[in-house]
Amino acid sequence: MAVTAFFSTPFFKTSLISSPSHRNPCNPSSPFVLNIEKRLLYRCSAKKKISFVDQILDYIEGGPKLRKWYGAPDLLPKDGSEDKAEDDYPDEERNAVLVTDGDSEIGQNYEPWMCSVPYMQMVILSLIVKRTPIKALVKNKRSAMESFGTYVESMVGDTSNKTFLKKVLRGVRAIICPSEGFLSKVESLTGVKHVILLSQLSAYRGSSGIQALMKGNARKLAEQDESTLKASGIPYTIIRVGMLENTPGGKQGFRFEEGCAAAGTLSKEDAALICVEALNAIPQAGLTFEVVNGEEKVSDWKECLTRLMEKAQK
Repeated sequence: MAVTAFFSTPFFKTSLISSPSHRNPCNPSSPFVLNIEKRLLYRCSAKKKISFVDQILDYIEGGPKLRKWYGAPDLLPKDGSEDKAEDDYPDEERNAVLVTDGDSEIGQNYEPWMCSVPYMQMVILSLIVKRTPIKALVKNKRSAMESFGTYVESMVGDTSNKTFLKKVLRGVRAIICPSEGFLSKVESLTGVKHVILLSQLSAYRGSSGIQALMKGNARKLAEQDESTLKASGIPYTIIRVGMLENTPGGKQGFRFEEGCAAAGTLSKEDAALICVEALNAIPQAGLTFEVVNGEEKVSDWKECLTRLMEKAQK
C-alpha cells in the first residue's frame, strides 16, 4: 500500500523521535497514541469518517492543505460515489491525465518501502508528486482507493461502452497507455490532446522460438494500438522499449538508436519515468522513438525529447 511510504520518510521518523513518547510509540497507553486517537475521534465526530491514508496525511502533513496542494479532489462519501451530475464537468476543462491499466501488476519497485508497488503505480505516484489530476482505469476500485485514497479518480468499467468511455474521458487532456489493448478497443478519443503509448512491439518482433509464440497475441495488440493511434489525428508519443526488466531505475543511462529496442532491455522504473516526462513534450503530429538502457545520461527529458522530435523530422 502506498501509505507505507509515509512511515519510512525522514519527516515521520523525526516526528517520532521528537514525540514525548518516542521511547515506546507502539504502547497503546502512550501519550503519542492517545493524542492521535483523540485527534481522529474529534475529526470523525465533526466530519464524515475519512480513510486511513487521509488520517495519516492529516497528522503528518496537515491533511486538507496537503490534499489541496497536491491537487487531490475533495473526499468522497463513504460508499465512494460522487454526487455531481454529468453537466457539472464541462468538457472544456481538460487538465487530467488518464492512466489505463492503472492497477497493472507489471513489475516491482525495488525501494524497501515500496517492495510491492506495481509498475503503473509508479507512474501514478510520480503524477501525484507533480500535483497532476489523475484518472485511472482499474480492475479493483477498492484496492486502488486503499493505495491512493482520493488523489486518483479510479474507474471500473467496459471501455467499449460509449457512455462509460465518455465519462472516463471527461476532463482528460492526456492519456498514458502502459500496455497493449486499450487504444484498439475505443472508438473515439475526442477532446484528448496527447496520447503516450508504451510499446514493446520492437521487442516482440525481435523474439523467436517459444518466446515468439508466447508473445504472439501481445504483438498483434501492439500493432493494432500503434496503427489506431497513428490514424487518430491526435498528437502522440510512441515509446518503443526493449524487454522490460525488474531492475532498479535511475542506475543506468539510455540508448535511443533505431533498432536498439529489438535486442535491448529497459528497467520498468525507467519506463515509468519516461512516460511521465513525455507529458511535457507534445509533438505537433506524432513522435515514435526507441529506448533501452545504455550509456547516455539524461538530465533534461524535455530537451532530450525535443531533440528526438527534430531528428525524426529530418
